[in-house]
Amino acid sequence: MIDTLHFALGGVSGALVGFVLGLVGGGGSILAVPLLLYLVGVKEPHVAIGTSAFAVAANAAIGLWNHARAGTVNWRCGFIYGSAGVVGAFGGSTLGKSIDGHKLLLLFALLMIVVAILMFRRRGDEGIEGAQCSRENVGKVAGYGLGTGVFSGFFGIGGGFLIVPGLVASTSMPILRAIGTSLIAVTAFGLTTSFNYALSGLVNWPLAGVFILGGVAGSALGTRASRALSADKGKLNTVFAAFVMIVALYMLWKSWGEIGL
Repeated sequence: MIDTLHFALGGVSGALVGFVLGLVGGGGSILAVPLLLYLVGVKEPHVAIGTSAFAVAANAAIGLWNHARAGTVNWRCGFIYGSAGVVGAFGGSTLGKSIDGHKLLLLFALLMIVVAILMFRRRGDEGIEGAQCSRENVGKVAGYGLGTGVFSGFFGIGGGFLIVPGLVASTSMPILRAIGTSLIAVTAFGLTTSFNYALSGLVNWPLAGVFILGGVAGSALGTRASRALSADKGKLNTVFAAFVMIVALYMLWKSWGEIGL
């Protein structure tokens, strides 16, 4: 049972997650899950995963609106990437429900460390302004989307930490535009995963509601910060990689203890 205080903490957590989503286009779910477990007081990891998937999808949609107003969304690429990924997300989330929640977080933390290292090594790559999805790269974009969707559904996360690098790798677009575009897929993946978890009764809807409300303010601030950082070559890429690494190490430590290793 979650009391009024913990619902309020859910709102604060939502604001933090919304800020991170607006800033780097990812980190929402992998940050939301430990917040729900260790701060708000949700006892079951799978409920935390299902609830965060829905809340992060809604917060990502808010962030998408903010980025769209700023003109940093490539809609064609986002819909191609997201559409392919929805198929993978449904299959991945079906498999993920059968795996111990703490082990899922441990595996994802290890994956995040790899992503952080790769992004840091490419921190000086500004990308190609005006990069588009065409017949030449549509298969590559869809392939990355499908693979990211599987990971997103399996780990019960929005997948922004994988989507942003995937968009950069498949289209060569600048990271700020990849962050804005990634929120299309984060929204789609999160809704797909949360729907699958909801079928098993693993979503706390009232808690998801206050989480979303907190995310409204956080997302607007995060989007502004993202635009400011992108003006300095490599800074946003470095912040992205550093944040991934910090959260990954924290989750690795917590998950390691939870499964008794």
